[in-house]
Amino acid sequence: MSPPERRLVLASASPRREDLLRQLGVSFEVLPSDVAEQWPPGTPREAVTGLALAKARSVRGRVGTAVVLGADTAVVLEGQVFGKPRDPEDARGMLRQLRGREHEVITGVALVEAPAGREAATAVVSRVRMRAYDEAEMEAYIASGEPFDKAGAYAVQGAGSALVAAVQGCYTNVVGLPLTTTRRLLEAWGVISSRGSS
Repeated sequence: MSPPERRLVLASASPRREDLLRQLGVSFEVLPSDVAEQWPPGTPREAVTGLALAKARSVRGRVGTAVVLGADTAVVLEGQVFGKPRDPEDARGMLRQLRGREHEVITGVALVEAPAGREAATAVVSRVRMRAYDEAEMEAYIASGEPFDKAGAYAVQGAGSALVAAVQGCYTNVVGLPLTTTRRLLEAWGVISSRGSS
């Protein structure tokens, strides 16, 4: 007989992460973190992992007994980190730099146990190559409003997919939560029962 599932809390306001986490068939609650998305020091991989941990830690004291899942995603082009655009001009600048080029999408995933404080964190990297879209396509996409809460000013799972030529690696990582890695972390902590490796 398998042990009961442990309580899981998602420390994110992202509807994309909620949708992805549901695909694992796990029950969870949502309690967004209050951590400002300021880029910490270190390499992009270290920074995105640190931010995911910070988000999970910020919720830990508010949940009683639970496992808190935090995540953060960044777009990185030749060492330059692209967060969420501030306004249409910022989105325009990002999309022009990404156009016709390949970049990395890095998602940090972190678990923090409350109240014990045990922690685990990792990062997943995918590569995305953008099409050589023209100015009219780009402007129409910006006008749609979709880019403004997305790292790098595009959503691979939305209308922004028309700007993407290819994805190498984990697709759900580019959306905002790498499911295979997240499932393995949750299995290791007994939050969901193991179904074997994939």
